Amino acid sequence: MSKQVVTLDQVIIRFAGDSGDGMQLTGDQFTAETAAYGNDLSTMPDYPAEIRAPQGTLHGVSSFQLHFADHEVLTPGDSPNVLVAMNPAALKANIGLMAPGALLILNSDEFTKRNLEKVGYWANPLEDGSLSKFDVHAIALTSQTVDALKEFELTRKEAERSKNMYALGLLSWLYSRPTDSARQFLQKKFAKKPEVLAANLAALEAGWSFGETTEIFSVHYEIKPSSPKPGTYRYITGNIATAYGLIAASVKSGLPLFLGSYPITPATDILHELAKHKNFGVRTFQAEDEIAGIGSAIGAAYGGMLAVTTTSGPGIALKSEAIGLAVALELPVIIIDVQRGGPSTGLPTKTEQADLLQVMFGRNGESPVPIVAAQSPADCFNAAVEAARIAVKYRTPVFLLTDGALANGAEPWLLPKLEELPGIDPDFLLEPNHEIDGVQVLWPFKRDPETLARPWIRPGTPGLEHRIGGIEKADGTGNISYEANNHDLMVRLRAAKVAGIAREVPNMFIDDPTGDAELLVLGWGSTYGPIGAACEVLRKEGVKVAQGHLRLLNPFPADTEQVLKRYKQVLIPEMNLGQLSLLIRGKYLVDAMSLTKVAGQPFKSTEIIDAIKGVISNG
Repeated sequence: MSKQVVTLDQVIIRFAGDSGDGMQLTGDQFTAETAAYGNDLSTMPDYPAEIRAPQGTLHGVSSFQLHFADHEVLTPGDSPNVLVAMNPAALKANIGLMAPGALLILNSDEFTKRNLEKVGYWANPLEDGSLSKFDVHAIALTSQTVDALKEFELTRKEAERSKNMYALGLLSWLYSRPTDSARQFLQKKFAKKPEVLAANLAALEAGWSFGETTEIFSVHYEIKPSSPKPGTYRYITGNIATAYGLIAASVKSGLPLFLGSYPITPATDILHELAKHKNFGVRTFQAEDEIAGIGSAIGAAYGGMLAVTTTSGPGIALKSEAIGLAVALELPVIIIDVQRGGPSTGLPTKTEQADLLQVMFGRNGESPVPIVAAQSPADCFNAAVEAARIAVKYRTPVFLLTDGALANGAEPWLLPKLEELPGIDPDFLLEPNHEIDGVQVLWPFKRDPETLARPWIRPGTPGLEHRIGGIEKADGTGNISYEANNHDLMVRLRAAKVAGIAREVPNMFIDDPTGDAELLVLGWGSTYGPIGAACEVLRKEGVKVAQGHLRLLNPFPADTEQVLKRYKQVLIPEMNLGQLSLLIRGKYLVDAMSLTKVAGQPFKSTEIIDAIKGVISNG
């Protein structure tokens, strides 16, 4: 008998288990199914920094949260509606996130006395009533998986590894997800291991069939597809979107793409992805350290390539001297900082926005650098293209800031048409550019009157030989100069070049539907989603609130001061201790208030809602 199907408008699911239980894989495949079905979605992987933390401990819990809906989704969600917990540690680590009435699917096989005591459960929560406010379904996921695979020549331990596919099959049935993409993934992954492939496919089917036949679930659910802008979509993570944006910029500019990078969490996937695309002329160099990564990128820029280096906060610290060299050389280099929790090693797999002041000022001397920040996983593509455009046009290193939540999170991405992307013209100098007494000579630091950019000259161009280096150069000629007035002029020219970018970038993003809000909530980077979700909720309650967002953080857009002074109050949520707030207050003398968070986790929209209500109530 067919079971009743209940239609929902959205759901938030969190998969959790040991770091070896395949929760990231399970979540990723459920996301692929959801994307194929046509829902809007946002994801948040959350996993430990250790390669394999002690099994069954709180330190070893790995989770994956997915929010999907029949309407636009801005965040991975605050409180999950569903928790799939593969052991007691996963339950204890995540139960505090769950709202009353949430559905808990718990792997009862793992709720043994030893596993319970390992995480401080002195009584079994499946039996002591402590979970009474939730809709609890204790299911023997491990033993049912093993039983479903008894026909295969697998050891018990080998069969148990497929319990994540059993759980995926069950959740796919429960939320009416197609499993075609999961099957295709398994067929590709285990193409050379037919026995393992057959076992995983059987586990997937068994989980689906259990949902269909068990009396535990009397209904299952459907979330209708959303209605996005027409076009071709795929779901994409921020790191992959960044890589694709760099490739697109390479194609638009006609420049071969070079990445010099030292692997570091959470930026390494950009290196992994770009290494797959040699067919686009991409060259990747896994350097021996961070300094070699930026050094190779500077060399590639000097050689006329679209040069990139990727890292996180600790790597920026090591690259800083060489970034100053790139400022002095006035060469286009894209430095991608996928921010993570700090300081030092900090929280390698958790997110933060605490590198803003580091990339703004973390070099010796006056060495301003443009800073572009992505606002969502898919937006990492556009931000990468924009960073490349600015770097090439203005002959300057450019920082692109993302963070761990953007890098590993995923959302639908509308594939752009290449012709719709902005043009990027390297405009290499091919002949002498200055005349002295009727003789044409090269002035390597003669500037474009509009952009103040110096020429970009490929090495070996006949008649255009010149020297570069970190010692100050004379304006125009590029000769080494220690002259005081010349140094003052060069410092000011480099600063004016960066400041001039504000003239050609779009105005600050402002969402103020009524036009008469008195409070502006200003964000940058990944706070875009939770701020937008918070404002959306409050407006439905009749609260007048405006959202502002900055893509360009140095220089600020030309209308920034005008926008800020239009509002009586300005609130700036940041995953740091108030870095953008410090810059805004110092530059514009605006009494901006900070809402800060440094917990390694993104803002919840409810946290911002509460802060906005507090600001409004206090006048």
